[in-house]
Amino acid sequence: MRLDGGESAIIYEPLEESMHNKIMDLFRKYLLVGGLPDAVNSYIENKNIQSVRAIQREIHDYYAADASKYDEGRKLKIRRIYDLIPSNMENKKKRIVAQEIENKRGKTFNDYNDEFEYLISAGIALNVQAISTPVFPLIESTGKNLLKLYLNDVGILTGILYGNNIRAVLNDEKSVNLGSVYETVAACELIAHGHNLFYYDNRNKGEVDYLIDDYDSLSAVPVEIKSGKDYKVHSALNAFVQNEDYHIKKAFVLSNERNVIQNGKITYLPIYYVMFF
Repeated sequence: MRLDGGESAIIYEPLEESMHNKIMDLFRKYLLVGGLPDAVNSYIENKNIQSVRAIQREIHDYYAADASKYDEGRKLKIRRIYDLIPSNMENKKKRIVAQEIENKRGKTFNDYNDEFEYLISAGIALNVQAISTPVFPLIESTGKNLLKLYLNDVGILTGILYGNNIRAVLNDEKSVNLGSVYETVAACELIAHGHNLFYYDNRNKGEVDYLIDDYDSLSAVPVEIKSGKDYKVHSALNAFVQNEDYHIKKAFVLSNERNVIQNGKITYLPIYYVMFF
């Protein structure tokens, strides 16, 4: 199965409602458990979220403390950046602000190059770089000192955000915004499939969650992640695909909805279709 164009491109079809509901149930459980082997094995054996959360906390603390090759001062900066990730993801912009790392005005990303490099190269954090003029290949268009960091496991994130309260995730509570959780799942999956991740940032037109390279059409593919019912509301994505300078061939919106809908260049797909990207 392929979602990246070419002669063998997949024909998008929705699943039967019963199968969709079953997969969404498994997907929400994955949001709680994540993909760490010890956490997964614990859940399979015990079906106990408290045991899973204990494992996740232990691994999270290990990640935060393990920077043995650096001196104590640099370790503290690494810990601070890592600890900021969940709260940054709950903010509207979701990106790292260099001045907040040590609460010192005038600090820039260049002051923390080694710390970012450690977190990213160790696989502890997943990085998404900002692009304002998306031209294939995307790596040639980077240049902004704007960076989003995501945790490398969605189970760790939901443990930090919601603790042992599984209703926040399983019951799709209206009062709970799962946007950052869904974005983390997408980031983990896309990176696992070999994609370098970027996001579109334009002061006037807004942001698009992810951009990935399409090597068949030699263009960028925007991917928007939606966790709520307003999945068709995306003014930044609309402006993005309509910009003829970007040569966008297709775009995707992933959400909870079962139906597959084609609207011009934009295809609406269930969130679990990210596994085919």
